[in-house]
Amino acid sequence: HILKTRELRQASIKARQERFFALADPVPALDRLSKPRKKIIDILANEGEISMSELKRHVPTAARLVQALANDGYLTVRHKRVYRDPFGEPIREDIPPVLNAEQQGVVVQIVDSLNKGFTTFLLQGVTGSGKTEVYMQVAAETLKQGKSVLVLVPEIALITQMERRFRARFGERIAVLHSGLSAGERYDQWSRILQQKADIAIGARSAIFAPFPEVGLIIVDEEHDSSYKQENNLRYNARDLAVVRAKLNDCVALLGSATPSIQSCYNAFSKKFIQVNLQHRIERRPLPAIKIVDLRESLGYRGQQRFITPLLQQAIKDTLDHRQQVLLFLNRRGFANFALCQSCGQPQRCKHCDISLTYHQKANAFKCHYCGFSRAATSRCDICGSSKIKKLGLGTEKIETTVHKLFPDARIARMDRDTTARKGAIVKLLKGLKDQTIDILVGTQMVAKGHDFPNITLVGIICADLSLNFPDFRAGERTFQLLAQVAGRAGRGSFPGRVILQTYNPEHFSILAARDQDFNSFYHQEVNFRKALNYPPFSRMIQLKISGKDPALTRNYAHQLGDRCRTLKTSNSSLYGTIEIMGPIESSLTK
Repeated sequence: HILKTRELRQASIKARQERFFALADPVPALDRLSKPRKKIIDILANEGEISMSELKRHVPTAARLVQALANDGYLTVRHKRVYRDPFGEPIREDIPPVLNAEQQGVVVQIVDSLNKGFTTFLLQGVTGSGKTEVYMQVAAETLKQGKSVLVLVPEIALITQMERRFRARFGERIAVLHSGLSAGERYDQWSRILQQKADIAIGARSAIFAPFPEVGLIIVDEEHDSSYKQENNLRYNARDLAVVRAKLNDCVALLGSATPSIQSCYNAFSKKFIQVNLQHRIERRPLPAIKIVDLRESLGYRGQQRFITPLLQQAIKDTLDHRQQVLLFLNRRGFANFALCQSCGQPQRCKHCDISLTYHQKANAFKCHYCGFSRAATSRCDICGSSKIKKLGLGTEKIETTVHKLFPDARIARMDRDTTARKGAIVKLLKGLKDQTIDILVGTQMVAKGHDFPNITLVGIICADLSLNFPDFRAGERTFQLLAQVAGRAGRGSFPGRVILQTYNPEHFSILAARDQDFNSFYHQEVNFRKALNYPPFSRMIQLKISGKDPALTRNYAHQLGDRCRTLKTSNSSLYGTIEIMGPIESSLTK
């Protein structure tokens, strides 16, 4: 017999309790008390009830004194629940600014839809047009109606900025939900929502499941971002779930982006969504001037001039001379992305994924960016045993090292998955940018999204083509979005911005549309390609993914499955004209 039982694992996270002290009534005579004990009594007389952690700030030795005071009848002690604080430094309260006419029109239109059933708005606003202020004004109206607000942002780095803005406006009504919190902090934030002590939740994709009983507004910032997709276990797209949850709660979903997804734009054109626009930056600030540099002209150069062109180098120097900040963008981390054996010519590959390893200088190791496999940089070639491994290509680490050599007095930081893995690292980097203790920030796509730093006046895009070469029908769309977003980080303050965009494909329509910041021209060109090829949004695609340990068996199974699908299609006349079967084909990353 097999006995199968289920039991709940004992909770590993518990509510945090802290001791609070207050003066007894009546207080015994103070004549025989020492100075530190009298100080504790004075503090309690002024403050009323106070926690142990707060008391220790005033009297460092309080922990060993209070128990004796309580035993002698001077104090009363009680345990109360306290919440772990994920926020960090205190934030000054702000006052809502006066909206410009564009913002006012958008806010009025969305607020008029609150409490009138399910509606989805697509807010397309150029970078720096004040979308966050629109979110906050609509959220304030939702709270007045006694409903809760859910705010989704694609990256933990952006949660920090959004949370600061919302906390400055709404105070302690905010809960934050994301994987960067400790288990205890996450437990407390979840509990505050359940106990209705917070009525606004800000978080990454999993925050869509926040346990609000009655949601009145769901905001999805940077709705085009692929980070909203959960790729393993429970697979979902938080943007699509936001619309579904809004429908279930009969409330408003507000999707915002400077570069909306083709899918959402198509839904707006087909009247599923209502589109509202912000076409100008705040205070009519100009969009940055974008200069395209053809990297094919640098092919004859040696050393750093191949990727830091003379034009970009001079622009960085001019910006630093004016005491302004620079953002350098390359969507590839590591130092060298291709390691080659000089003896036999074999690339150094991951033993699990069969893709080339990337060299990371700081870790002095070759790493796989798909599965995390790593090997020491001193390792020999697997094929011939040679120790002569040549490191080719570039990543953010190499850019950082090169810029250090070119501008030794500049304060340089790097923002990618390697430098932001530790808790608090993102907050520290963003604080350095805000306080202007960083002159040049080098980063991957993490730096491209939604950040607002007024002193960044130059953006250098080292190579704009990396995302163009992916085997994905969305490659052009993602390239345009990434370039337009990163360009939008420049010139958000009182100084005009400029962008140096380096590319090997200066005639590609995604690059040209990004240069002109012209989303509509990009959309119409891209949507015509999609329609001609019957790609989404004009169709739906389903992928059947077959994996196995034996390549031959897996291949045979895939072909049998393909044959079975075609048989089903030909034997059913209703499926014949509506379904197209492609493949089977080997995955782009086979192993």
